[in-house]
Amino acid sequence: MANRNWYFDGKEVIGTDGAALRWDDHQFFTLTFKGQKFFGELLENNTESNALTVKINHRVFQIKKKGELDDLISALGLDVPKVRKLKELAAPMPGRIVQIAVSVGQELNPGDEILSLEAMKMENVLKAEGVGTVKAILVQPDQVVEKGSVMIEFE
Repeated sequence: MANRNWYFDGKEVIGTDGAALRWDDHQFFTLTFKGQKFFGELLENNTESNALTVKINHRVFQIKKKGELDDLISALGLDVPKVRKLKELAAPMPGRIVQIAVSVGQELNPGDEILSLEAMKMENVLKAEGVGTVKAILVQPDQVVEKGSVMIEFE
């Protein structure tokens, strides 16, 4: 039996029967499922990594077919991204603290907003680049900081 495991937008989906795909040309296709037609476009084809990017009815999907080595890579733990542990947040440039978006004891994940720093009349939102828990906040709103000044400490 053929391998029917696919990943749509990072979620595993087991293939089902009853879907029909008709290619109109090398880029456009029509997908028929349960009597309903969906119009699609192939945006990117990365055959080396068994991945496709398609647009179906104006929505973009990342599709990946599970390959032969995927189970081995997963069993070895090589598919888990490494996450950096935060130690401190230093000012990347001189500026003025506009807003502090965290509090002591708050747990942060990558991408979480920490604070806003105004520099050269532009407001820069500084976000977490790893995981950590806020241990101490060493600055206050409207405080001016120099480049390299430690603003937040993490546990």
